[in-house]
Amino acid sequence: MDKKPQQDFETFPSIYNTLRLNKVVVYDSTLRDGEQMPGVAFTGEQKVRIARTLDEIGLPQIEAGFPIISKEERKTIKAITSLGLDAEILAISRVNIDDIDAVIDCDVDMILLFAATSDIHLRYKLRCGYQTVKDRSIEAIEYAKDHGIKVSFSSEDSTRTRKEPLLDILRTALELGVDRIGITDTVGGATPEAIYEMVGMIKGIAGSTPLSIHLHNDFGLGVANALAGVRAGARAVAVTVNGIGERAGNVPLEDFVMAMKVLYGTDLGIDTTGFHRLSRMVSEFSGVPIHRNKPFVGENAFCHESGIHVAALLRNPATYEVVPPEMVGNARHLRLGKHTGSTFVRKLLEEKSIYFTEKEVLRIVDRIKELPVVSFEGFWGIVREVLGPQN
Repeated sequence: MDKKPQQDFETFPSIYNTLRLNKVVVYDSTLRDGEQMPGVAFTGEQKVRIARTLDEIGLPQIEAGFPIISKEERKTIKAITSLGLDAEILAISRVNIDDIDAVIDCDVDMILLFAATSDIHLRYKLRCGYQTVKDRSIEAIEYAKDHGIKVSFSSEDSTRTRKEPLLDILRTALELGVDRIGITDTVGGATPEAIYEMVGMIKGIAGSTPLSIHLHNDFGLGVANALAGVRAGARAVAVTVNGIGERAGNVPLEDFVMAMKVLYGTDLGIDTTGFHRLSRMVSEFSGVPIHRNKPFVGENAFCHESGIHVAALLRNPATYEVVPPEMVGNARHLRLGKHTGSTFVRKLLEEKSIYFTEKEVLRIVDRIKELPVVSFEGFWGIVREVLGPQN
């Protein structure tokens, strides 16, 4: 049962939040990195619906997929690019010509070129030296630019790459005139301090060329790392709906945008009231349930049972909610259980214009506390039991 307390509010975060961050471009990778989550495979129709919804709520860039993986993938990306969305459509590519041709064939707005640069990736994945990767990257960037497409170039596994090759390959990309450079925390092993230092270091060579960050959540630091990167000067951040993706996933779209908007006072122009609907859609299509305690869109995000909490919420929701649930398209839920107090019981009885004494209220509360879970149907059964069948 939903109960709306009498007093509405906007937002009321910590009074010690004083830092403001610059606006950034949020590019959603649900259709690419999100789908790389084991067991997830969107249909073409589902990808189109997700892309439309992302565009409706104002995502400025949508990474639509990895064209080289299949003809069906290219067909779906073409379907998305033909929708005439306001969002720019991006597609990812390794640094080889076949990949780039597949991206170009999809008529996207920007190609996301990436090349692994860490010693462990060079040795065990690519089985080649750094110079080979650098030469392939130069050829790929020049080829893409010759075909008139905007180019973003990222180092893969940046946070495990030595400083010299990392700066060298990004500086080379800048000299070739790429439109954006990027770094990745491929295994989510960097701390916020590390991301802050890395972004600051690379900004030193980037000049006016924007820097993107693609971060994973293996230590649960995805959002913290993204905020640290923005603070240091990153201008584009990769996210996925519900944070889905490989292993522990990516930076959750909902968490990052709301942190920027509420905690750092930076509105990114995204309609957050669409988050709950979008979250449910992606959960249904991916088959990945939303955790009950997931911030903003989880079932428990605005759910309350404690009698002390509910009593305060009924006077002012901001006592136990930093944002109103409507801000993210969710709803407030007040539940009955062993922690229920008398204030909520009185409120429910008063709404039905039921006469009661304080002694009867306490008896109802005691009966509720005897049961592990109490539905509202069960609650009214208890009321009839205590107050008589006329109620």
